[in-house]
Amino acid sequence: MRHSNGIRRAALATTAVTAVAAAVTGILPGTAMAASTTTSTPPPACSASALQVSARQAVHRPVGTGTGAAVVQFTNVSRRTCVLKGHPTVAGAGNGSPAHNTPLKVTRTGRAATVTVRPHGKAWVKLTFVQVQGEADGYCVSGKDPVAYPTMVIGLPHSGKHQVALDDGWWAECDNKVTVTPVSAVKPS
Repeated sequence: MRHSNGIRRAALATTAVTAVAAAVTGILPGTAMAASTTTSTPPPACSASALQVSARQAVHRPVGTGTGAAVVQFTNVSRRTCVLKGHPTVAGAGNGSPAHNTPLKVTRTGRAATVTVRPHGKAWVKLTFVQVQGEADGYCVSGKDPVAYPTMVIGLPHSGKHQVALDDGWWAECDNKVTVTPVSAVKPS
């Protein structure tokens, strides 16, 4: 008899444990447990209005007297996390509308990856231009005239176009060409 009481107690204990587990997980005894199907929705692309854009001359740039290279910073000024991805478009502009600009021929470097930008977070791109040479008005090695713009229009896929001035001076370049990096969570120099 003792043996059957031990089996009965073990069966009751197993049933109790199963009932507690069912209550905690919300699964009824005898039903199969389904795999979790919840997926987190990725943050949306940063809208143009979510971004504050600034630019400065890069520390590491080609030798010459023009801008050479610049780092463009995108700060998320919204209250929501959003994402940036891709290579920028670049166009020289005056002080007027971003729609009135001179597109530069863009050469892309690096592979684009999605960059998550939390509120007050930052992301960057680096622009490297064909450098102006010489003193005074300078010259282009190609023989073309150098160009200087007070602002550039920097566009990002799904995140609008942003007209931005350098924090120190004008954008000076040759040949209307620029090499760009993709958006990065790491600040370039």
